[in-house]
Amino acid sequence: MRNAMRHPGLAALVLMASAMAVPALAARTAAQGSTDPRLAGAYTFERGGWTYVHLEGAPAVIGYQHGYLLGPQIADNLNVYQVETLHNTHRDWQFYRDAAKDMLWPHIDAEYRAELDGIATGARARGVQVDVWDIVALNAMSELPGYYVPWLDKQQHKPVPVAASPGDHCSAFIATGSYTKDGKIVIAHNNWTTYAEGERWTMMFDIVPARGHRILQDGMPGVIVSDDDFGVNDAGIMSTETTIGKFEGWNPNGIPEFIRARKALQYGDSIDSYVAIMKEGNNGGYANDWLIGDRKTGEIAYLELGLKNTPLWRKTDGYFISSNFARDPALIQEETDHFNYNDLSLSSNARRVQWEQYMAEYKGQIDVELAEKFLGDHMDSYTHKEGPDQRTLCGHVDQSPVAMSEDWGPYYPAGAVQGKVTDSDLAAHMELIAHAGHPCGEDFLAKPFLAAHPQYDWMKPILEDMKAGPWTEFQSGETAGSAAEVAAGR
Repeated sequence: MRNAMRHPGLAALVLMASAMAVPALAARTAAQGSTDPRLAGAYTFERGGWTYVHLEGAPAVIGYQHGYLLGPQIADNLNVYQVETLHNTHRDWQFYRDAAKDMLWPHIDAEYRAELDGIATGARARGVQVDVWDIVALNAMSELPGYYVPWLDKQQHKPVPVAASPGDHCSAFIATGSYTKDGKIVIAHNNWTTYAEGERWTMMFDIVPARGHRILQDGMPGVIVSDDDFGVNDAGIMSTETTIGKFEGWNPNGIPEFIRARKALQYGDSIDSYVAIMKEGNNGGYANDWLIGDRKTGEIAYLELGLKNTPLWRKTDGYFISSNFARDPALIQEETDHFNYNDLSLSSNARRVQWEQYMAEYKGQIDVELAEKFLGDHMDSYTHKEGPDQRTLCGHVDQSPVAMSEDWGPYYPAGAVQGKVTDSDLAAHMELIAHAGHPCGEDFLAKPFLAAHPQYDWMKPILEDMKAGPWTEFQSGETAGSAAEVAAGR
């Protein structure tokens, strides 16, 4: 409620509006009319293209609330990944269920087993026919298709499907000290994924676990971690990541990445503890460059988390940028498939160049408003032309005749599907600002796209319109019509 605090008169009006909004909230939650005690305190509401989901309690209770409140959305999200994985990896859903049960489940903590099982139980209570293996597989969609499948194919001496690739997804930065307007931390991220996935990646989870720290993070229905890993906790930790391009590696006996990422945000209270959790039991899945900030100290860090190489850089004055380029020479040599740091035509490197330019140009001025502008940027640093494509910070692969990567060919319906920003002051109040759809504000319309690009007709069952919403402020503990909504004027 940052803006309300700066305007005392507005704050009084906001509190009145919040109190009046409570009955409206009750009508919007899927739990209305239920007497199940597990749903006590859980609720949802919609704003700015996002669904805000408040969960609280023990692991099994949080899971049940999640599954019950979002049951239909979970079924829809499962369908997206079932269609995509069958087409891209030539494996049916049973293959992923088996991997979830036989390979991942033995390495999942009891706490998160209870939460995952609770999601399945809650979804079934809404009439959705799922079990825990569906939910575990759904949570592992950022690591099984692009990391486990290529590893397994090579183990079995089979050709690796071209589309079974980690991909080059997301753009992000974190800055502090002399680079920001107030000397404190600013962190921002836009999520690059397929539009079919991005249209559903519009949950804002406010999680109050029985143990650990309170979390505010974006995410998807049925998934316990942000999965693009943008979030804040009440210990002052801010984090996000982007994937490491052309990465290869997998340890079948490691802890799933989605477990480590959720645990790091829930239990991390410093950069050191966050990094330690991410590295412990590393399975190589969803190998990322992690951007981490500690509001309490103003320090920022960059963890390049490969499987064999895990270098960490730290600063109290400066910035880190990330757009799927590998940074560490040893990691590039040993754990990527010939990633070329000097090929500036690559999307990852072109976005790196643009980030570097903006960090230099706006040194000492960077704040959340500029961060929003950066995430919606359409400058192609390789062609030196303005216009959305696969190399701009706000990616529009669907508008490019040039393939972005092995898994995203020409005109592929993918790119920047949403954005998030926060800073030290917002994080102090457990707040962030999020944008559903392209951060630039452009809409994606499925019907005309498919008519123009029939090669993607296989996506018809899952591809929908992706309308761009406004930048919208969210805070932990808020309700529909609460102070943060009114005060932000968004």
